[in-house]
Amino acid sequence: MINTTKRQIRGIFLLTLTAFIWGTAFVAQRRGMDYVGPVTFIAVRFLIATVSLLPVIYVRSIFSRNAEGERPPVFSLPLIKSGAWCGVVIFACGMFQQIGIMYTTVGKSGFITTLYIVIVPIFGLPLGLRMKWHSWCCVCIAIAGMYLLCVNESVSLNRGDVLTLFCAIFYAVHILLVNHYSPLVDGVKLSCAQFFVCGALALAAAFIFEEPKPQAIFSAWAPLLYTGVLSSGVAFTLQILGQRDVNPTAASLVMSLEAVFAVLMGWLLLSETLTAREISGCVLIFAANIAVQLMGAMDASGKRINSG
Repeated sequence: MINTTKRQIRGIFLLTLTAFIWGTAFVAQRRGMDYVGPVTFIAVRFLIATVSLLPVIYVRSIFSRNAEGERPPVFSLPLIKSGAWCGVVIFACGMFQQIGIMYTTVGKSGFITTLYIVIVPIFGLPLGLRMKWHSWCCVCIAIAGMYLLCVNESVSLNRGDVLTLFCAIFYAVHILLVNHYSPLVDGVKLSCAQFFVCGALALAAAFIFEEPKPQAIFSAWAPLLYTGVLSSGVAFTLQILGQRDVNPTAASLVMSLEAVFAVLMGWLLLSETLTAREISGCVLIFAANIAVQLMGAMDASGKRINSG
């Protein structure tokens, strides 16, 4: 039980670090759009992420051995299958979000995207992923916090909002896919495989819908490197590794801290002001995350006492 608790703490830490990296990447994503189109940005970003993980996979393969003392194969059928599914879903997430934000505000886009914290437990019900009443309460508190943090205009539904909702749905699917595949395959290899699939699909779409120009891509080198290496290569890999020891609902709540970190980074680095409404939203989201972890720890403690 102690080892299980330590793994859960490690998983929560990795997911929190993931949310922090994603939150700090919003500035880079905004600046990248000044040079290249959204689809081209997605393509180059995820291809950079693919390349950034290849040296890691190579070094790990040198030192890894199976029970018979042999090196495991670099690629396997389960890895290819899981990477293909996850890559297609990430591509769908990126496309719906990038196109949707053209027709809605950044605040509403951020709020609608984080609705995956509700969609994950709903989609998990047919898969046998049951959630206790206190977890539902934490999800509702987090949604209320997201609304206060992100939405400052009147509530209405337009084309961009609908497209962004599809992004939230696909991201919920991605969380559940990672929950299923991460215990079965190597996390770093899965991350690299999904990046390659996503990057290849986005590159094909970029040549269809945009005109990728090498000079424009080189002009956006700093945002592309940051989002490609850190926001994609590092953060998505940390997500896969962290989700191994954290249930999907708790994982989605922890990763929703991305919005909080984005606001805090804007306040610290861009001198953006924080209103009382936004501060209240941050407090609610943090409270929901702390509550769901404490309740989970109390449940685990109760199980140990009962089993003893």
